[in-house]
Amino acid sequence: MFKLIAFAVALLTLTCAVTGLRNVTAESPNSSYDLVITNARVIDGTGNPWFRADVGIRNGRIAGIGKIGAAEAKTRIDAANRILAPGFIDVHTHVESLFSQPAAENFIRMGVTTLVTGNCGTSTTDVAEFLGRVKAKPISVNVATLIGHGSVRRRVMKSDDRAPTADELKEMETIVDQAMTDGAVGLSTGLIYVPGTFAKTDEIVSLAKIAARHGGLYATHMRNEGAQVEDAIRESIQIGERAGLPVEISHFKISSKKLWGQSSATLGLVREARARGLLVTVDQYAYTASSTSLDSRLPTWVLAGGFDEAKKRLADKATRERVVKDMKDALRRSGFKDYSYAMVAYHEADKSFNGKSIAEITKQVSGKKDVKNQIEQILAMYEAGGAGMIYHSMGEDDVQRIMREPFTMIASDSGVRRIDESVPHPRGYGNNARVLGRYVRELKLISLEDAIRKMTSLPAQTFGLRDRGLVREGFAADLVIFDENTISDQATFVAPHQFPTGIDHVIVNGGVVFAGGSMTGLRPGAGLRGPAASAGLPPRKTSGVDAKAA
Repeated sequence: MFKLIAFAVALLTLTCAVTGLRNVTAESPNSSYDLVITNARVIDGTGNPWFRADVGIRNGRIAGIGKIGAAEAKTRIDAANRILAPGFIDVHTHVESLFSQPAAENFIRMGVTTLVTGNCGTSTTDVAEFLGRVKAKPISVNVATLIGHGSVRRRVMKSDDRAPTADELKEMETIVDQAMTDGAVGLSTGLIYVPGTFAKTDEIVSLAKIAARHGGLYATHMRNEGAQVEDAIRESIQIGERAGLPVEISHFKISSKKLWGQSSATLGLVREARARGLLVTVDQYAYTASSTSLDSRLPTWVLAGGFDEAKKRLADKATRERVVKDMKDALRRSGFKDYSYAMVAYHEADKSFNGKSIAEITKQVSGKKDVKNQIEQILAMYEAGGAGMIYHSMGEDDVQRIMREPFTMIASDSGVRRIDESVPHPRGYGNNARVLGRYVRELKLISLEDAIRKMTSLPAQTFGLRDRGLVREGFAADLVIFDENTISDQATFVAPHQFPTGIDHVIVNGGVVFAGGSMTGLRPGAGLRGPAASAGLPPRKTSGVDAKAA
């Protein structure tokens, strides 16, 4: 079981003091519960139909489910016949900056109470220090982390395009072993990114075996999501089978226009592996656009050695011509005629590019619109520092087919957001609400109960969060109350900085962090540790931090 921060707060005082905590009634200070939620329709996370019940919370945990008298509670929330569900668990986030934005408001307002970071091969390499920050810098959400292969490889080998020596591989294994001991929930890879793209399968298997030894899983942004997507899935499955651990394939998709509709085949590969006895799951966001860096459009060979080396290569005329040719070939294979599908989320060097496509920017800058000039524009932007991008590269039919699968989880692939001049992917504000509003209520693609399961107990089961993801006595009191008739995402690709509607309350470890349309200011979140740490292995001590506090 994960070690939790014991959380007990005077909710009676909070009821009177916090603006917006509506439908909350103070009761006797000598009550047996800290908080009771009444008049709720409970969807408990199992996938079973809803049932009526009150839920009592004591010391940060669910202490009672059933008919609970109001007089037994210090504080009462009237759910007013709304849905009470476990807090949502987002298993694919990039929130290494969480402690600089500890409210994590964009996640809380989506009903998300637990984040898993360290995805796509990028993470802290000091897990004890990262999780230990919770004591010094309280947060609103719970956080767990993977150990990222790319970050480990970069620490040992920089951005070199080669296989590791025996000593280097041993050093990487040692880092992964320590990270797992300190509480990482598994190993992640980003095999489409430098330096992960330079790693062969055997290298990943060696490190995955370390994660397996500690009870972790293998989570991957696999090597290709376009023309070679089936080979990439097979490699992901092979790594799990050889290393002996579960496989979680991140943001499962088809990102080649030529292959739209082929999700039946890619899902079939997952089903076949599961039929053989390998535990394979996937996650997805509910949009037909992805979001990643501009340099993901460049051939990886040109990026070897880091940014400065790449700029030197691009300064060579012959090398630059080779890059342009490779990018033209890749574009043709993808099925897109030009880069109109590639939108700039944020470009520091020229913020006027934000929200525009590469095709639009090229026309703006040079007055031209052919593919070669678009590629030159991409290279110029990369040389100027790069950009965050949104790629409209997926088909809606594939999104829906993937969502129907019982082994699919809902995850945002987002970071902590602040409202600024950037034009980020709307998934960071609306992902969970979009599933519940559009795909459940409007399209009736999946049931409300199954959608909740995909956001709660399935993620908890997959990542070993053994006291999260269910409304069950003894479990951590991570809960969300929402109106299934009005819940809806408001964020769009044009105007992404908008919070969803329909969510009334969000509770983390028994603390009400969102109520009546406002953040309350509470920071009851915990650092969640993986199987090795929760089994009693002592986390490594770090300077100035009590790692056990998380």
